Amino acid sequence: MERSRRLARRPLVTLLTAAALAASGLTALSSAARAADADLAANGGFESGLDGWTCTAGKAVTSPVRSGTGALEATPAGADNARCSQTVAVKPDSQYTLTGHVRGTYVYLGASGTGTTDVSTWAQSAPDWQRLSTTFRTGPSTTRVTIYTHGWYGTGAYHADDISLTGPGGETGQPPAPPAGLTAGSATSSSVALSWSPVPGATGYAVYRDGTKVRTVTGTSTTVTGLAPSTAYAFQVTALNDAGESARSATVTATTAEQPDGGGSDLPAHALVGYLHASFANGSGYTRLADVPDSWDVIDLAFGEPTSVTSGDIRFERCPVTECPNVESDAEFKAAIKAKQAAGKKVLISIGGQNGQVQLTTTAARDTFVSSVSKIIDEYGLDGLDIDFEGHSLSLNADDTDFRNPKTPVIVNLISALKTLKAKYGDDFVLTMAPETFFVQLGYQYYGTGKWGGQDPRAGAYLPVIHALRDDLTLLHVQDYNSGPIMGLDNQYHSMGGADFHIAMTDMLLTGFPVAGDATRVFPPLRPDQVAIGMPASTNAGNGHVPPAEVNKALNCLTEKTDCGSYTTHGTWPALRGLMTWSINWDRYSNWEFQKNFDAYFG
Repeated sequence: MERSRRLARRPLVTLLTAAALAASGLTALSSAARAADADLAANGGFESGLDGWTCTAGKAVTSPVRSGTGALEATPAGADNARCSQTVAVKPDSQYTLTGHVRGTYVYLGASGTGTTDVSTWAQSAPDWQRLSTTFRTGPSTTRVTIYTHGWYGTGAYHADDISLTGPGGETGQPPAPPAGLTAGSATSSSVALSWSPVPGATGYAVYRDGTKVRTVTGTSTTVTGLAPSTAYAFQVTALNDAGESARSATVTATTAEQPDGGGSDLPAHALVGYLHASFANGSGYTRLADVPDSWDVIDLAFGEPTSVTSGDIRFERCPVTECPNVESDAEFKAAIKAKQAAGKKVLISIGGQNGQVQLTTTAARDTFVSSVSKIIDEYGLDGLDIDFEGHSLSLNADDTDFRNPKTPVIVNLISALKTLKAKYGDDFVLTMAPETFFVQLGYQYYGTGKWGGQDPRAGAYLPVIHALRDDLTLLHVQDYNSGPIMGLDNQYHSMGGADFHIAMTDMLLTGFPVAGDATRVFPPLRPDQVAIGMPASTNAGNGHVPPAEVNKALNCLTEKTDCGSYTTHGTWPALRGLMTWSINWDRYSNWEFQKNFDAYFG
């Protein structure tokens, strides 16, 4: 019995030993597996701003944060759900856990491109930090996965922090070599063309101006815009791929050309622009051109209108005696134009207005536009042209998504027509534009029909025209009136009625902005001498009138960075050209309040 008991124990000991060894082996394997896992998300705590992340409407904030000193704040608006994402190198056929902490209403955390089933998780309501987590397995050939967070349309800002992706790291490879052959090509007063040799394995290139990254491109050439005239700039380029960024190329220096005349060099440093009702009368009454005070530096004759929407045939019919009993004769009118010009004033024909829809849908309409506008300019001896296209004159075709390379005929033909007129009359030709905010600043949120369609095709439709003609443009004076709320660069909506609206809208023009939130398509800033603020002269003239005190606050903020209120501008622009108003007639009706305030402010 004793022998049998001892013999019986041996298998048990052996079994326990084997089990212990097996358990030890499992532990070793588990530890090895855990050691192979790592947090693959770059800057998941947003301690380094948005480095590593691509965001449509996000910014790094210092409060609220869950840990550390940074967190993400992103604000959905319109058709943008404020998505922030990064692409991470992973291993095929491997398990991953994605976690993050969020605050806000309807916040999503997810992964796409997994090669199996893409995943996401969300918090419907998180008044305080809430942990989100999800898992996925990569496909047999998946080497890259995109992780992201986003909010929901129109539900306000959300916050995210401490985002991590845990699992085995993928092969990241090596960054490419630095580009060679960087060359500066043609330079204008506000742009420099650059080109360089392609780099094997590069998926894109980053362009640096004076040490600061200003854009990324996929090709081997670009034109850097928004530069100052007669200024030397130093440029470098790096190559990009999934593994990172190369060292910078050798530096090339280029100097921009002198500022073109543009018909505006002999304007005063601060100019007052006004529209004169020359072809019609309304409650403001008719004002003879000779009776316009000398304070007005640019006088826009309103309006030249087309014989039909698509004809391109523009006619300027002066107000008839039956409508304007005190109208001057043609001879008196032409004499008044010459007298204004002799006094250093500019007199332009303004095309369009509320009732003058102009659509240059064909090259024939474009050519007719050029010839008919030239006839008006020549007949009256005018200094140039103001484009006041409103309503449905400009809209973008569904496939027209890049303001830098427009495709829509009404846009392309207008640009061509204006360049032809500029070339015909030379450097002294004055070209101004008076778009509505819907066609310009709204482009920060929406451009045309949008990625998914359904948006108003007129949104941002003036941007390609302004951009193509920025070196020929004397003045842009956007109508900061008769406007709905518009989102500024602070991602907050601004409404008419005070200095804040004019500050935010003008700051956008002088700072530049990504069009439709696309960081690769930035509308460059205009020079401050090209920008005037458009305002109604009185409460009778249009919605959005502000009293002189608010006008002065806007000017103080933009030129001196004082009286800015809650909006923080991105610069100070003492060379801001001045003010535009609708209209001279309405200002006269209000005892010249707008003009007198301008004179008092600028002396």
